[in-house]
Amino acid sequence: MAETQANDVLVSFRGVQKSYDGESLIVKDLNLDIRKGEFLTLLGPSGSGKTTSLMMLAGFETPTSGEILLAGRSINNVPPHKRDIGMVFQNYALFPHMTVAENLAFPLSVRGMSKTDVAERVKRALSMVQLDAFGGRYPAQLSGGQQQRVALARALVFEPQLVLMDEPLGALDKQLREHMQMEIKHIHQRLGVTVVYVTHDQGEALTMSDRVAVFHQGEIQQIAPPHELYEHPRNSFVANFIGENNRIAGQLHSLDGDRCTVSLARGEKVEALAVNVGQPGDSVSLSIRPERVRLNGHSESCANRFSGRVAEFIYLGDHVRIRLEVCGRTDFFVKQPIAELDPALSVGDVVPLGWAIEHVRALDPLPAA
Repeated sequence: MAETQANDVLVSFRGVQKSYDGESLIVKDLNLDIRKGEFLTLLGPSGSGKTTSLMMLAGFETPTSGEILLAGRSINNVPPHKRDIGMVFQNYALFPHMTVAENLAFPLSVRGMSKTDVAERVKRALSMVQLDAFGGRYPAQLSGGQQQRVALARALVFEPQLVLMDEPLGALDKQLREHMQMEIKHIHQRLGVTVVYVTHDQGEALTMSDRVAVFHQGEIQQIAPPHELYEHPRNSFVANFIGENNRIAGQLHSLDGDRCTVSLARGEKVEALAVNVGQPGDSVSLSIRPERVRLNGHSESCANRFSGRVAEFIYLGDHVRIRLEVCGRTDFFVKQPIAELDPALSVGDVVPLGWAIEHVRALDPLPAA
């Protein structure tokens, strides 16, 4: 990938650390460039440092050390309201005593904009979130989804160069949440504004983002486009956190360039891609996505072939997850579209299965449970 030109970068974190007690670091040595116009998601479990990083960028938290640059200048000492940043939170934070239009006008009037300009901007913002007819209502008269749209419009109404969103869809039900994901994505595409989005929902991150930064224990484990994170995880944390993943513990037997052979506990050998391994004899974990495993006759062309006993079917509408006992593990999953499922397959059957070398990754060993 070509190097990002310096003038394409809107935000730079340089050696940023955050500690609340002077000892444990919530964010450790964060170096991150956010490009103009990109939709970047900070993804990770709770306590991983993603929200703290966002709050330092917003100005609600101060870095313990390091520097944050916005459009090339340090903003460490710039107060939040002078950063030209829009914010959307999970709890909407709308003023209950103001109408929708007054809520949207507020960030404009505090910036000293004329009444006619304010009215014009408010009208445009309402139209952008498809709430043209709702300007005269109060927040309490709106549904959760409508309130979230008003919060989104308020963050965009003063045309900031950067919009930060912290779990903005967390309170919505599944269907509305998925609808709003698409709305936000389309608004982002239309406006070309830079968005930094925080979530712990991996599906949301994969659906919406240009790039995703996966946080764990205060550090970015990997930053990449969604497809690359899913198909090419760099370590076992990313492989397990993003999507479903079969993990098998083993020992590195031999290494040959970017390929390797791994011995399993009962003596079986697996040929895999060597992604993050040590020396022969070292512990490794193998990562295989459930949709990459082939069953029965489909497994004949696979380099890695085993047999598994069918333990359970989990029906999910368009696909089925089949739990098998494979290589001494009782929680090995295969995912198949309903159309490809063999109707004769039943619990207790022992079936051949396999996977190709390019679909199994040898990674760092999993931490002891």
